[in-house]
Amino acid sequence: MADILPNVSGGEGDGPEPRLEVAVVGGGIVGVVTALGLLHREMQVTVYERAAQINEIGAGIAFTGVARECLQRLNPRLLEILSEVGRRSPRETIRYWDGFHPRTKEAAEREESSLLFEVPEGDLAFWACLRSHLLLGMAAQLPEGTVQFGKQLVNYVDVQGSDRVALAFADGSTAEADVVIGCDGIHSATRKLLLGADHPATKPSYSHKKFFRAIVPFPGAVAALGPDKAHDYCIHLGPDAHMISFPVNNAAMYNIFLAIHDPDDWLDPHAMVAPSTRAEASAALRDWGPHVAEIVNLLPEQLPKYGVFDMAENPAPAYACGRVCIAGDAAHASSPFHGAGAGMGVEDALVLAELLAQVQNLPVAVRLRALPAALEAFSAVRRERSQWLVQSSRDMGDILQWRYPATARDSRKIKAEFQRRARKIWDFDVNGMVVEAKTEYRRRVGSLLQGHRTTN
Repeated sequence: MADILPNVSGGEGDGPEPRLEVAVVGGGIVGVVTALGLLHREMQVTVYERAAQINEIGAGIAFTGVARECLQRLNPRLLEILSEVGRRSPRETIRYWDGFHPRTKEAAEREESSLLFEVPEGDLAFWACLRSHLLLGMAAQLPEGTVQFGKQLVNYVDVQGSDRVALAFADGSTAEADVVIGCDGIHSATRKLLLGADHPATKPSYSHKKFFRAIVPFPGAVAALGPDKAHDYCIHLGPDAHMISFPVNNAAMYNIFLAIHDPDDWLDPHAMVAPSTRAEASAALRDWGPHVAEIVNLLPEQLPKYGVFDMAENPAPAYACGRVCIAGDAAHASSPFHGAGAGMGVEDALVLAELLAQVQNLPVAVRLRALPAALEAFSAVRRERSQWLVQSSRDMGDILQWRYPATARDSRKIKAEFQRRARKIWDFDVNGMVVEAKTEYRRRVGSLLQGHRTTN
C-alpha cells in the first residue's frame, strides 16, 4: 500500500499549532455523537460514511441518565436535541408484567393479577425516541462538508515516525488524519484492520436470540393493553420470549420490540436480517395471554426478523493500536437486553473527546507520541465496563425469558438480579471515569509532558 503511505514530517513549522485532525469512520449515532464532541473542542473532524446518505432505521432507542450526562458534557446541543425528540416515562416506576399467565385481557390489565415487579423510573431514567429522529437531528448540527459519503474503509497505514495516518477507501480515494476513530458498527472494517482479519474478535457471534420490531399506530396498543399500560414503558416476561413496548413521537405511534429465544443457528452469519412473517412471531407466543396476542397482531404480515449478534464469545483484546481506535459497537457490540448499548458508545465518545483535547493542547512534535498513549488510556479505562455489559446483556436476555437458572420464573429473584446488574449501569460516576482516563493517559505519556502545559 505504498500509494497511501503518509508523508514523514521533517520538523515543526512556524506559527500557531494546527488543530488536531480526526477521521471518524462511520456516520451512525455513536460516530455523529463523537464528531460533535470533538468539534465542540475545536478539533477538525471528517466523518467517512459508507452509505450514500445519513440513514437510520425508525426503531426506538432509549438513553439512561448516565448517557444523558455524557451527552451534555460532550456537547450541550446533543442533550437539547434528545430533549426535543425524546420522551421520558410518565410514571414513577417501570413495570414488569407477566405476559404468559393472564387468561383474560381484564386480568392482564390489573396490577394485582399480572404485575411481577416494578423499578423506580428515576433509577433507569430512560428517555425514549426514534433512532432516525435523533440521528437526523444530530447530523444536522455537523458543519457542511464534515461527512463524506460512499467511503467504505478498506485499509489504513499507521507508520511509526510518520506525521499522519493514511486511509484508503473502496472507491479508490485516500485521506489522511492525525488520528482515526472507528465507529463503524458490529461488522467494523476498522476492527478487522486493527486486530487482523483472522482474529476471532473480528466476527460477532449469534446469541441465539432473534427479534421483531415495528412502529404501529397508537390506538391499537390502547385496544390491546388498555390506556394505562399503553401510555407506559412496558416489559412483558414469559417463557422463551419477552416484549418491550412504549409510546413514541408524543404517543402518536407505539414501538414494539419482541425478542424470542432461538435454539437453532442463524442461517447466514453475514446477514443479520432475514425476511419473516407475523405468523412466525405469533407462533412463538401461542400460549401467552390474549393481550400479547393482540399486540403481536399489530405487526405487519410481512416483516423482517433480526438475529441478535454480539461480541460476548470473542471480545476484542484491545480497542486501540497506535493512532487508531474503535468505539461503540465496533469495539463492544452488545445485545439490546440492558437497553444500554448506545449509552456505552456515548461513554466511549466522552472519554475520547476529553483525552484528545489533552493531546491537542500539545505541540505537534509531542502529539505524534502522545496520541498512542491517549488511545491506549481510552482502551484501558473502557474495556472492563463495556465488556461486562456485553456479557450481562446476554444474561439479561435469558433472565427476562425465564431461562436463567438462578432466577427461573421467580419474580423476586428476577427483580433482585436485574437491579444488581442495572445498578452498575445507572450508578456510575461519569466524572470519575474522565478523571481516571486522564490519569491513565498522563501515566502512559510520562516524560513527554514534562515542560508542556496540559488541560485539566
